[in-house]
Amino acid sequence: MDLIDQLVESRVREAERDGVFDDLPGQGRPLELEDDTMVPEALRAAYRLLRNSGFVPEEVRLRREIREAEDLLRACEDETLRRQQAHRLRLLLDRLGQQRGVTPTLAAEYLDRVRQRMDGSDE
Repeated sequence: MDLIDQLVESRVREAERDGVFDDLPGQGRPLELEDDTMVPEALRAAYRLLRNSGFVPEEVRLRREIREAEDLLRACEDETLRRQQAHRLRLLLDRLGQQRGVTPTLAAEYLDRVRQRMDGSDE
């Protein structure tokens, strides 16, 4: 351990002994660590700032809306509402596909699989 590490360790032990860390918010609960290992190190601070200010990347927002639309479609019993939800789901899938470079054919195949699952006719 080099000199700086020793100094830091001694200061931390001293603060513990003096009760500086007592009554901190979150005491007794596990830390909420964020896994940002997939984010390049140079971009982590910027991503954290955007996330903490409420910004959500477009793809994440679309995926959340798609999941909600699938859930609503699955729960919907009214045929008219079901068609409307299917149309909304198709639009969301198209928008996501455009961002990711997926062809409309693949999105249509996915929507067909979702419909089959909803109808209970899984192949």
